[in-house]
Amino acid sequence: MQTSHAHSSSLSRGGNSGKGLADSGQFLTLRLGQEEYAIDILRVQEIRSYEEPTRMVNAPSFIKGVVNLRGVIVPIIDLRLKLHLAKADYNEFTVVIILNIKGTMVGVVVDSVSDVVTMPHSAIKAAPQFDAALDGRFITGLANVGERMLIVMNMEAMLSSAELGLLASVVN
Repeated sequence: MQTSHAHSSSLSRGGNSGKGLADSGQFLTLRLGQEEYAIDILRVQEIRSYEEPTRMVNAPSFIKGVVNLRGVIVPIIDLRLKLHLAKADYNEFTVVIILNIKGTMVGVVVDSVSDVVTMPHSAIKAAPQFDAALDGRFITGLANVGERMLIVMNMEAMLSSAELGLLASVVN
C-alpha cells in the first residue's frame, strides 16, 4: 500500500491518521552473519556502499569513525561489533545504512541488505529472553515471513540517548 521511498515516508510520518498503516509496517531486512534482521524502514534515510570512515581517537571500538555526508558528520557503527558478534570481513556486499534516530544521523555497517517486507505488527512475536550476548532490549521480537525468520531490531534502544550523547561528543 505504501510505495514511497524511505526518505519521503519518514517526512510524511507526522500525523498517522490512517489506522490501517498503524496495523502494519515496512521493514528493511539485512544480514549479519547467518542471521536475518529487520529494521523499521521509516528510520532509514539511505543505503550506501561501505567506505572507510575517518577514525576518531578515544571512540569505542564499535564506532568505526565518521563520514561527511553532504555536509553532515555522521558516526559509523559496526553493528557486528556493537552486538558482540563475530568480526566481519568487509566485501563488495558490505553496506552502510544511514538511519535517523531521534533527529540524529547514524550509519550502521551490515553484511548486506536483502529487501523490504511489509508485515502486520501482530506478526512480530516476543523473543525468548536468554542470558546472551545480544541484549534483549535491542530486540522488538521475531517474525516469520514465508520461510524466513526475521529478528526485528529496536534501533532506538540500541542507539539509546546515552549512546547518542556519546556519539555527539565524538563528532563535536
